[in-house]
Amino acid sequence: MKNNACLLFVIIILASLLGCSTPLMKAAGRGNIDEMNQILIGGGDINEESECEGSPLIMSPLNCAIDHDQIDAVKFLLDRGANLNNSYPFPPIINAAYENKINILKFLLERGANPNAITPPGRRTGTQNTVLGGAALYQNVEIMKILIAKGAKIDTAIKHLKSRYSDASEFMDPEGWKRKLDDAIVLLEKMDPERIIAIPPSNTITVQTTTEKQSSSGKSDVDELPSIRLKPNKNSYAIVIGIEQYRQKLPRAEFAAHDAKIISEYLTKTMGYPEENVITLLNDRALKSDMEKYFDRWLSNNVEKNGRVFIYYSGHGAPNANTGDAYLVPYDGDPTFIAETGYPITRLYQSLGKLKAKEIIVVLDSCFSGGGGRSVLAKGAKPLVITINTPNIKKNISVITASSGDQISSAYEEKGHGLFTYFLLKGIKNEDVVRQDGSIKMDDLFDYIKPQVERIARKQFNNEQTPQLIGAKKN
Repeated sequence: MKNNACLLFVIIILASLLGCSTPLMKAAGRGNIDEMNQILIGGGDINEESECEGSPLIMSPLNCAIDHDQIDAVKFLLDRGANLNNSYPFPPIINAAYENKINILKFLLERGANPNAITPPGRRTGTQNTVLGGAALYQNVEIMKILIAKGAKIDTAIKHLKSRYSDASEFMDPEGWKRKLDDAIVLLEKMDPERIIAIPPSNTITVQTTTEKQSSSGKSDVDELPSIRLKPNKNSYAIVIGIEQYRQKLPRAEFAAHDAKIISEYLTKTMGYPEENVITLLNDRALKSDMEKYFDRWLSNNVEKNGRVFIYYSGHGAPNANTGDAYLVPYDGDPTFIAETGYPITRLYQSLGKLKAKEIIVVLDSCFSGGGGRSVLAKGAKPLVITINTPNIKKNISVITASSGDQISSAYEEKGHGLFTYFLLKGIKNEDVVRQDGSIKMDDLFDYIKPQVERIARKQFNNEQTPQLIGAKKN
């Protein structure tokens, strides 16, 4: 009896240390309204604090629903009395803004969320940040526009950001943190509140900064969404990555973040990919750990048999000078230590090969020789001819890349996109390559992209860029 009691005590201690999710928290993260309703009827605490499934953080059910982009669950919890502005561990509007949950952010503001919400004090320095200041740190102009349109105060955000210079000692790169604060403050100072137009939530919030006064004619033709509107397929998943700026002061991968944003819009608004099934990682949200989490775990946890997967990467690639292997370069990647800080292409294919999906498409607007364009190289190393090895690629995987192994991937400045991505989007929009079930006629799409990219690269940039297609079968 004593041994059983000791065993029970150990189990309780381990459970508390591991922070097991409660039934309500699991239901909130999964968006299960019926289950949440039954738990609350049975006396569950709508504002309880527990671990959110899939996250190590302790939080409220409302914040957990936001974390998992479950807008119906957010509505349900607020209707049942969840704390709108005081949920643990931070106001829900901050969670929505930091996680780029735009639809949820708009909904919270409609329900009366405070657009000037402030984070809890930091443990060491006691500094705080506003929700607008946080959006500025992430350079998320769209979120900033929405908040300012709803009354967020720019001067208050700047004041709090300036107080956070004292946090620099907590970071491995103190000077980098200060530069990030400077960039955020400059971005806020450029905002002109008088030019903000508040538009109903179903549309967008438009604003011009003092350096952003472009006419609508300056927008690329592919930024206007295609007319197709496919029915959402709950078993379609996508990971979209765009890294334009890097922590290690690498050359900018011009237009990479914009490339990724428009790809995400095509997927969610026209091609039948539910918003909650599309992970979009931009700039400093695309760390090596993020790639590992989403490529290696998130996909396998979610994609079911006969599902569809779309992977898009826009940013730098790099070769390993010792092995010749190709790597994606995360935001925190360093080409000098690419084996330790990069994400190997072969690892990506291995993770995708474990999925039981019907169709997997990998699109890489990057290059891996280190010769320039969207590729980088360790200091002192020479460019290489890289072959993107796909010895174990499965029959359900198609890979389309921006260039061959000894070439560079160019930016198409007049269109505001990578050259390859521009024609990828144009092909999807105009060439009838998307079937009614959401699958893509890869051969037809490639046959359109390849000559267009080759022509512009040769004519305008005086170089060779030949997209490559691996694994697709004839339609």
